[in-house]
Amino acid sequence: MRSFVTRFAPSPSGFLHLGHAHSALCAFEAARTAAGHFVLRIEDIDTVRCRPEFEAAIFEDLRWLGLSWEHPVRRQSEHFDDYAKSLKRLNDLGVLYRCFKTRREVMADMVRAPHGVGEVYAGPANKMSTAEEDDRIGAGQPFAWRLSLAAAREVLCTNWERLHFIEEGAGPDGEQGKITARPEILGDVILARKDITTSYHLSVVHDDTLQGINHVVRGVDLFESTHMHVLLQNLLQMPTPIYRHHGLINDDSGKRLAKRNAAASLHTYRKQGLNRQDMHQMLL
Repeated sequence: MRSFVTRFAPSPSGFLHLGHAHSALCAFEAARTAAGHFVLRIEDIDTVRCRPEFEAAIFEDLRWLGLSWEHPVRRQSEHFDDYAKSLKRLNDLGVLYRCFKTRREVMADMVRAPHGVGEVYAGPANKMSTAEEDDRIGAGQPFAWRLSLAAAREVLCTNWERLHFIEEGAGPDGEQGKITARPEILGDVILARKDITTSYHLSVVHDDTLQGINHVVRGVDLFESTHMHVLLQNLLQMPTPIYRHHGLINDDSGKRLAKRNAAASLHTYRKQGLNRQDMHQMLL
């Protein structure tokens, strides 16, 4: 087993911005300092928004930053069958259910729930009968596969209380060290849909295990997702990496940079003549 393996896993749905560059550099420098390995993964399960020209730009931008990575590069869109197998394992455990509700119906359920607006979806108040579910499937109604936290808790029994991860960076409130995982902060998340056999949560857990990622370096905006990833790792009997969440690069208004902010893209800065050294000083 290799001692330190980390990754950068962008989605090619737009040009990389400064926040992406910061995250890539943090992961690359962590691997270099540890004499470890740096992996690039393309997370393109959204086949509508992800485009080849953006993937090509990712490679070009990262090379311009001075980064190198192991080959071959894994593209998630080429491995939907792999994720379907992990989804089946979870279904065989009895921790999944089909959710036929629209986004509006889910929001309405959240408003009616005792915890009120703004909280997460905690699942249906009453389980759908097998007959009704069969009728809906037969009628071709769209649905999402959701993870039942209640069922997962039953499967794990006392191990539920032992769910944890090691944080080497810092969470949004400065959390460090051994962190108790609380998947309930995300509720019954969607793990797949009728026509797409995976989601971010499922595919990232699967691929981190497959690629031997034992140190995950990523932005603090994904800290809450870690709680869900730890649960999935335990249900699927996969190892839990060490996590290192870093701070974010914000725009002038203090908001986190997004791909829609074209002015902050590496593509734009390169066209303006900014060199690699200036970019490194700006980000690290």
